[in-house]
Amino acid sequence: MIDFLAAFDALPLGTFKGAAHERRYVVTRQDFSGGASQKLVAEELGGPDYISLNVYRLASGTRLKPCEMPDTKVIAFVLGLVPDVSG
Repeated sequence: MIDFLAAFDALPLGTFKGAAHERRYVVTRQDFSGGASQKLVAEELGGPDYISLNVYRLASGTRLKPCEMPDTKVIAFVLGLVPDVSG
């Protein structure tokens, strides 16, 4: 979980494009409640893949809540995601 959180936190806020596992995605990462609740949604460009997850940073610990998909899918996606370099 530590590697996942480090990779998740390194992703830019807002909407960006990137690649994971040889597929291209448009990704949106948002923070709510001062970062206590975070959301990531990714849609494959020109393909059917879709990723959606929430991260809750609670006093009792961090909770990962994927939306209707296995934890392993969203963890692999975030660990493999490389945002495009802009500029």
